[in-house]
Amino acid sequence: MVLTVKNLAKTFELSLTERMIVNPFYNISFHVPKGCFMGIAGPSGIGKSSILKCVYRSYLPTSGSILYDSELYGRIDLAQTDDRRLIHLRRNEISYVTQFLKVIPRVSAQDVIAERLLPTGCGMDEARAKAREMLSRLRIPKELWDAFPATFSGGEQQRVNLARAFVSRPRLLILDEPTASLDDRSKEIVLTVLREMKEDGTTMIGVFHDWDVMGKIADHIFDMSEWKRETVASANF
Repeated sequence: MVLTVKNLAKTFELSLTERMIVNPFYNISFHVPKGCFMGIAGPSGIGKSSILKCVYRSYLPTSGSILYDSELYGRIDLAQTDDRRLIHLRRNEISYVTQFLKVIPRVSAQDVIAERLLPTGCGMDEARAKAREMLSRLRIPKELWDAFPATFSGGEQQRVNLARAFVSRPRLLILDEPTASLDDRSKEIVLTVLREMKEDGTTMIGVFHDWDVMGKIADHIFDMSEWKRETVASANF
């Protein structure tokens, strides 16, 4: 298994008028084989995105393990690993896509994408060529390739965001509402690229607001609406 999550829990402590503890989820377990996509579904606020952030380690889990089969380090617990290894994994093996693009403001669209390839040893000329190929495939007009993504529409920014992840062909791809701002044609293109990446061995875990879209790409859907707090939640292929 490329990814095995065991008894994962996350607790948030809020301080408003009084101290409040929020437990969006606990005792969550699942595994994702190589080249497979596991979708996470459920109502808003149940903790879907928080699970993804724990896997990427944007959130530090309260308890549990996130075992990842890395090419760099072998089997490693993402919940416990040090920051140096985590940075290397993010540069070389793990990509995380949200519905919001966060980049340096005055960098062109093609360079935003090309920069994702530089840590892998790719030269800038080759990286830019691959970036332009991906921009073309995701229907970003050629006249925008040298423009700044901050000036783009929401859908265009989202396609640049996806292109950054797609161009590097990560070993593990985490997707949080990746098609929320896209038209139907762009969604189909994204799904085609995701299928190709799965065939190449990329393992994926993601949240989609649209069940129809998720159903076209996911090999298994972990429905958190069926999760009961009194029991252990487990998803298996």
